[in-house]
Amino acid sequence: MKKLLIALCFVGITFGVQAKTVIGKVNIQKVLLEVNEAKRIKGKLESMAQKKQDILKKEEAKIKKMQEDFQKQSLVMNDKAKAKKEREIQKAIMDIQQQAAGFQQDMRKEEEKYKKPILERIRQIIEDVSKKAGVDMTFEVSIAPVIYAKDSKDITDEVIQAYNKKHK
Repeated sequence: MKKLLIALCFVGITFGVQAKTVIGKVNIQKVLLEVNEAKRIKGKLESMAQKKQDILKKEEAKIKKMQEDFQKQSLVMNDKAKAKKEREIQKAIMDIQQQAAGFQQDMRKEEEKYKKPILERIRQIIEDVSKKAGVDMTFEVSIAPVIYAKDSKDITDEVIQAYNKKHK
């Protein structure tokens, strides 16, 4: 029993002597939006998306023209011709929907392709900045928000600056 009390006293003294722990926090979403490399990639992705939107707009215009022509000609068409034309319009609508879904999937793949290496480099930069800042632990604020920490330091801006400096 006496040994247990001595051990507890020793543990208490040890905790009292320890240096303060500094918690680092970083907003990776902000870093992804503000590093120069990500901005360039965002521009590329937006350009690709615009090209795909232009393709879809042209297809939509063709479908609209088909529908207008059908409306004008439907009064003089027999039932068989009307049904055939309606099927053609429906097929064109389904094709454009599939094309739009394919474009969305392509854009997600492209975004992931560009984002993954940036995130890996950001992780290394966060480690470097955390060490330089004397931070004991670093949390990503949106995933593991630290609600309160007596000693905390936001290193987000330092990470952005370090990334831009290292990866021009």
